[in-house]
Amino acid sequence: MGAGVREPHFVQSFERGLAVIRAFDADHPELTLSEVARICGLTRAAARRFLLTLADLGYVRTDGRLFRLSPRVLELGYAYLSSFSLPDIAEPHLEQLVAQVCESSSLCVLDGDDIVYVARVPTSRIMTATITVGTRFPAHVTSVGRVMLACLPDEDIDARLARAELRPLTARTIVSTDLLRAELRRVRRQGYAIVDQELEEGLRSVAAPVRDRDGDVVAAVNIPVHASRNSVESVRRDLLPHLLATVARIEADVHVVAPRLRLAEGAGERVRDRGPDAGPGSATRRSSSSRRPRAPRR
Repeated sequence: MGAGVREPHFVQSFERGLAVIRAFDADHPELTLSEVARICGLTRAAARRFLLTLADLGYVRTDGRLFRLSPRVLELGYAYLSSFSLPDIAEPHLEQLVAQVCESSSLCVLDGDDIVYVARVPTSRIMTATITVGTRFPAHVTSVGRVMLACLPDEDIDARLARAELRPLTARTIVSTDLLRAELRRVRRQGYAIVDQELEEGLRSVAAPVRDRDGDVVAAVNIPVHASRNSVESVRRDLLPHLLATVARIEADVHVVAPRLRLAEGAGERVRDRGPDAGPGSATRRSSSSRRPRAPRR
């Protein structure tokens, strides 16, 4: 047990009880009373009281000689995990991705016909405008929006395209409903989207969807780049593998937290799967907020 001067509020018996729980690990899944007492630096009598109390509370099981933790111990850790929102989970992975590719990366969710930035890790490179958490763009003209739209059922895609404002933001913007529908089908097949200077001249972006444990798309991650530095082929060859690996790591963490995952603090919807891009800003950027939007729980 740790020694040293303790604060007046310190409850030593509580510390000892936690030490008893920590005595069990992968190498010692079952312990006798004497082993617990030795590992924790307790008397046999004290170790016995702690073990039997934990057994009464359902955190320990015993056959009379050996003691082992029960699955109920997982509740202690799950309370922490379930407090995480999707941005909390994603941000460390976005930071790792940015360090690897030396480009910005963001996590976005679908909110109606828009995408909303809920996490962002920028680089030191100067972009034409600052994208912040809360920034919105039309979903159909962004890479993150397209990967999320592509996972919708066809009837939902048709409904969204029917009401979408397909106006040209650049000379490359897709403004034909038929062409956009075909592009979404291609994105659905390949599992990622690359948007080439449709939102803003000189901006390319690649994005991939993030799925929860049920396979529903809950968000998307992007890497926006300057077209002058990166061809479409180099984006696909050099950036996409890192992006997909990052998404896989985010999903692995999301699957631990599900099913009580909070998408963000106020925007977002899950996409029932069929199977920046907003880097620099433009006149199409919608009202941004310094706070994260609040998303409904599922």
